[in-house]
Amino acid sequence: MKKTELPRWATGFVLPILNLLSALIVAGVVIHLLGESPLDSLRILIESAILDPEGLGYTLFYASTFIFAGLAVSIAMQAGLFNIGAEGQMYVGGLGLTLAVLAFDASLPGWLLIPMAMVGAALFGALWSFIPGYLQARRGSHVVVTTIMFNFIAASLMNYAILKLIPEGQQNPASRVFADSAALPLLNKVLPVFGDTPLNISLLLAIAALVIYGIAVWRSSWGYKLRATGLNPHAAHYAGVKISRTIVVTMLVSGALAGLGAVNSVMGSTHYLSLNFPAGAGFVGIAIALMGRQHPVGIFLSSVLFGALIQGGFDLSLEKPNIPQETFVFIQGLIILFCGAMENFYAPAIMKLLNLTRTSTTKEA
Repeated sequence: MKKTELPRWATGFVLPILNLLSALIVAGVVIHLLGESPLDSLRILIESAILDPEGLGYTLFYASTFIFAGLAVSIAMQAGLFNIGAEGQMYVGGLGLTLAVLAFDASLPGWLLIPMAMVGAALFGALWSFIPGYLQARRGSHVVVTTIMFNFIAASLMNYAILKLIPEGQQNPASRVFADSAALPLLNKVLPVFGDTPLNISLLLAIAALVIYGIAVWRSSWGYKLRATGLNPHAAHYAGVKISRTIVVTMLVSGALAGLGAVNSVMGSTHYLSLNFPAGAGFVGIAIALMGRQHPVGIFLSSVLFGALIQGGFDLSLEKPNIPQETFVFIQGLIILFCGAMENFYAPAIMKLLNLTRTSTTKEA
C-alpha cells in the first residue's frame, strides 16, 4: 500500500536541507557569473562566520535577534496566521525600550532597569500587533494585509518619534546614548574566546525563549488550542476553542516576541535608538520560520545560518570585490523562495523513492 504523506523526518529535516542546498546552488551559479569561485567563496564564508571565534561571536550576535523574529512569525503560523509585521513590531518595541531607559537610566540600577526596558519592548511590540489581530478576529481583515500596512505606519511613527528624541545640537537622527547601567552584559567577559564582539546575554534570553516556546506550543493546553486553530479553525470551534480570543492572544504574543528582538541591537550594541535599526530582521524572521518548520531547533539553526550569511558575507565582500554585499540579500530571497513558495518541490520525488523502497522490501520478504 502506497503512503501519501511524508514521514516527519522527511518534512522536518530532508526537505529543508534539500531546499537550502538548492538555494545555495543557485547562489553559487550567480557567484560564478560574477567571476568568482563558488567553492572558494564558501570556504571564506565558513571560515569567517563559523571557524573564526570572533566571527562566530558576531554570527551568534546576529542570530540572537533573528531567533526572536523567527519565533514571532512561527507562533503566529501555528495559529494559521502569517504575521508579516514583525519588522514594524520590532521597530516599535525599540521605541518602548528606549522610552523606559531614557526615563529611568539616571535613577535605577541596571538589574532593575534592564528588565523594565525589556518589558517596555515586549509591551509596545504586543500593542502594535493587537490591532491587526483584533481586525482579523472580529472583522475578518486579513492579517497579512494589515501587518504589512502597519510596517509602513511604524516607519512613519518612528521618524516622528526620533525627531522628538534627538538631543539639542545633535545632527544624527538618534536618541541620546543610554547610561552604562542600561548596557546588557557581554558574554566575552565570561567567554573571552569570542573576542571584542557585541555578543551579549540576549543569546541566552533567546535560547530560553525557544525552550518556553517549545513547551508552550507542544506541552500545554493553550498550545493545543493554538495548533488546533491553525490546522482547522472550524473543527477547533466545535471543540470549544474560542477562535477570536486565540487569534488576538497569539498576535499579542507574536508582537511581544518581535519587540524583544529590539533588545539585542539597541541595548546590546548601539546603546541608543536609531532610524531603521531592525535592518530587515523582521523579514528575515519569515525565512527562519519557514526554513525551521516552526520548530525550536530548526529556528535556532536557521537563525545561526542567517547570522553566518551576514557576518561571512561582509568579510567575503571585502576579500572578493566582485561580490557585492547585496548578493547575500539575494541569497536570503532564494532561501525564502525554496523554503516557502517551493517548500514541497522535492516532496513527490521523496515520496516516490520511499514507496519504491517499501515495495522492494515487501517483495524480498
